[in-house]
Amino acid sequence: MAIVVITGCSSGIGYDSALAFARRGDRVYACVRNPGRAASLAQKGAEEKLDIRIKLLDVTASSSFSIFFEEIVAESERVDLLINNAGILHPGALEDLSEVQTRAVMETNFFGPLLLSRAVLPQMRAQQSGFIIMISSLSGVAGLAGDVAYSASKFALEGATEALRHEVDRYGIRLALVLGGQYATKIFRASGASWLDGDEVLPLDYPRDSVYRELVEWKLKQLRDGLPGAMDPAVVAKLLLTIADSDGSQLRWVADDLASRVLATVHGQSDTERDAFLRLAGGAQWWSEGLSAPEVTRS
Repeated sequence: MAIVVITGCSSGIGYDSALAFARRGDRVYACVRNPGRAASLAQKGAEEKLDIRIKLLDVTASSSFSIFFEEIVAESERVDLLINNAGILHPGALEDLSEVQTRAVMETNFFGPLLLSRAVLPQMRAQQSGFIIMISSLSGVAGLAGDVAYSASKFALEGATEALRHEVDRYGIRLALVLGGQYATKIFRASGASWLDGDEVLPLDYPRDSVYRELVEWKLKQLRDGLPGAMDPAVVAKLLLTIADSDGSQLRWVADDLASRVLATVHGQSDTERDAFLRLAGGAQWWSEGLSAPEVTRS
């Protein structure tokens, strides 16, 4: 039985992963920020008699991390696996995002996973074993227009993870990154925007006079209209089981064909080739060429 800690378990990848690990006999500490959003997972765990223990954790409150792990070790004696999954999204052009919004994305998506990992390292070193898995994104290897804060947070997470694995490998600690395409999670609704439901896709507080308004509006329509075809988070949960059982020699794991194609393409290109590919992949070459946004048809 492994002792598994997973953040962001109220829905999506975290929710499905908590069930996947518990169903194979592991003890799962499923972390949520809001206790009201843990009811579904707690009920499911009780129905199936799974060892899922709900823990309240705000990944932006680093002062609580040491005590958090002390409590788990006091109860379970070890921590075998930490999956940093919690994340948020604030779509928008850099000039339009407030400093508060930009910092909030970095605090949740980068500093949260990094500092939570730092807090568990003393225990994993004492054990001479442990695995930390970061849920990254294609936005961590390919930055697209209108995605600047999220891309920055994931690029930073990629670099920190790659460096950290070389620091801790002598202690038997392994690290891995998971990259995937668009999955049917609630990260979009968690951004606080109403753009999923209506024709007016930009948040009400988005600058009305923004010179980037057409670009960002088009970007959000693309995201919204791709959700019906988004992939099942259970795909990532299944992959996480495979990664946890691996020898840790592989850093980046791709969750789907889209991620595999993008990763294969962006690595090994010149800057000119990469720019051209990203404009094509993001569909925003019209913006760079000074044209009007193409029509986005809602499915």
